[in-house]
Amino acid sequence: MNTLTILGGGPAGYPAAFLAADLGMEVTLVDPAPALGGTCLHRGCIPSKTLLHAARELAAAGAPETGGDDLATCDLRLGGAGGLACAALLERLRARKAEAVSALASGLDRLAAARKIRRIRARAAFAAPGRLVLDGADGDLPYDRLLVATGSEPVVPSAFPAGHPDLWTSTEALELPCIPDRLLVVGGGAIGLELGTLYAALGSRVTLVEALPALLPGTDRDLLVPLLKRLRATFEALYTGTVATDIEPLSGGGFRVTLAPAPGRPAADGFPRTETYSAILVAAGRRPALAALHPERAGLSLDGRGFLVPSPDGTVRAAGDCASAPLLAHKATHEARLAAARFAADAGCPGAAETLADLSAASGTVPSVVYTDPELAVCGLSETAAKAAGIPCAAAKCHWAGVGRAQAIGRTDGLTKWIYDPGTRRILGAAIVGAGAGDLLGEALLAIECKATLRDVARAIHPHPTLSETWAEAAEAPFFPVHALPRRR
Repeated sequence: MNTLTILGGGPAGYPAAFLAADLGMEVTLVDPAPALGGTCLHRGCIPSKTLLHAARELAAAGAPETGGDDLATCDLRLGGAGGLACAALLERLRARKAEAVSALASGLDRLAAARKIRRIRARAAFAAPGRLVLDGADGDLPYDRLLVATGSEPVVPSAFPAGHPDLWTSTEALELPCIPDRLLVVGGGAIGLELGTLYAALGSRVTLVEALPALLPGTDRDLLVPLLKRLRATFEALYTGTVATDIEPLSGGGFRVTLAPAPGRPAADGFPRTETYSAILVAAGRRPALAALHPERAGLSLDGRGFLVPSPDGTVRAAGDCASAPLLAHKATHEARLAAARFAADAGCPGAAETLADLSAASGTVPSVVYTDPELAVCGLSETAAKAAGIPCAAAKCHWAGVGRAQAIGRTDGLTKWIYDPGTRRILGAAIVGAGAGDLLGEALLAIECKATLRDVARAIHPHPTLSETWAEAAEAPFFPVHALPRRR
């Protein structure tokens, strides 16, 4: 039979459902949420980017919604007129977030209905091979083919008092419960940096600690220079090689926390030190949301990192955060569509084999964007990874100080960079840090997919004055750079 059951309605589940239905399969989608979209739409990507944009606009405009009050002076804990102004501000931010989420979610619901996808609002778990048990719906649900796309969940280390109202994960932080006077962010990855940036823009004094020696592990150091400069000016404090220990809840709210060197790190002046914080945001990573499914009941297993191992006969597959790293929405969508095409091809659906071949032709290059200020966006091979693997590479760069558009908008704190094979000049990777970096990454990704060389990019006429022309200037650097001193002959 050409039936497919999908667990999860997020950026893996719903694209797989849509493609499978388009290819002629009868699709059942099981998800406990009232609307499609998953964590990305409701508790992750879209809310965070909506709030980041709104907070930056408010900060730049001097918070006109609050009668001109500086956001940095707003403290909900103080009460009074300032507190009321900030309460109104938070309500407007929540409303803007809800508006964006609702518009996208209603669109997904219409698309699912148009494809006649059967939707069951319930939590599912394996009962036995080929059979699911549903919580919130009557009876069991048999399946012939199953795609598991249940996503991931935040990790909260045992040292933190789970359930405390002032201890947040990204889920709670995006609900904007308040603007804490002092916020401790634990974790220097994308989530910690983005939410720390958000609350700093709203007026919190933010301290960020990362146990590893550097932020964003694996990122080339030269790309972090502009980001670190601005973060150190934005945050109250930023510590790497540091952990939060001895977390003590205070009677009036908040915590007393000891900041100490991470295990194996040398002692530093002033550490250990004890500080008090109004709230703690734990951004220590995410893990696949699979334990509640009890995959062992169906004879399935997890690998060493907690990802679901597909069944040997191919009737059960996984996609997205519960399948493999990196835990990114766009990677989940591609991976899920590929799985849906395989299921449809196995079922003999017309056109499925061609769709599968087309999706399989992609190189698998997964872009990544950190939506801080400035943004940092990368794709393909980095210098750090190439050197670690012994792959010959070279870098071609364009610093934004000499770029007309960057000067015009007052954002010269940027760097555009190609990683390429020094023999063939073929592009292996790309990175960009600066204003709007995420929106600029598309050209680099296409260049890698098309196996372009530096000369291919350099001879394409880019519009001026734009930030996109930094790709061309970086590509020209090994040949005849325009904005550089002439080479000696």
